[in-house]
Amino acid sequence: MIDFGFDKLALIGAVALIVIGPEKLPKVARTVGHLVGKAQRYVADVRAEVNRSIELDELKKMKSQFEDAARNVEQTVHSTVNEASSSFDKEWSAIGSSIDGSGSAPDTSSEPLPTPPPEYKHPGKKWRLKRGAVPQWYKQRHGVRAKAQSGAARVARFRPPGVKVPR
Repeated sequence: MIDFGFDKLALIGAVALIVIGPEKLPKVARTVGHLVGKAQRYVADVRAEVNRSIELDELKKMKSQFEDAARNVEQTVHSTVNEASSSFDKEWSAIGSSIDGSGSAPDTSSEPLPTPPPEYKHPGKKWRLKRGAVPQWYKQRHGVRAKAQSGAARVARFRPPGVKVPR
């Protein structure tokens, strides 16, 4: 990048003062400042966009890695379940063949079968219906107004006893 020291900036300022003139120099300096600011904002926007695209690429890579890991886990779970299922089926068929081969089934008449649990019956309540109102004693205790009162009536109602009102 270009390295501007104090001596180079002073030389550029002196040449600009001679070429442009003292009347137009502040206006030109303001215009140059605005243009430099716009250029800096543009460069910052481009830099931010590049950073966003890099982060997006990294996120896509991470997503693919996580998907691969999830697929691997799913495959191992499926293979384990299939192995367990096949071993269970083998054991079950071995037990069934031993029962069929012996010619007699185990005696279950001595043990009664457990009764099934009762079926769920909906209570039939209508939960969305309002069943009752708030009791009057609750409203009075917590200061809920049941009737509309004017301001003066409310003040008179809550005025401590023994206080005289000037008329």
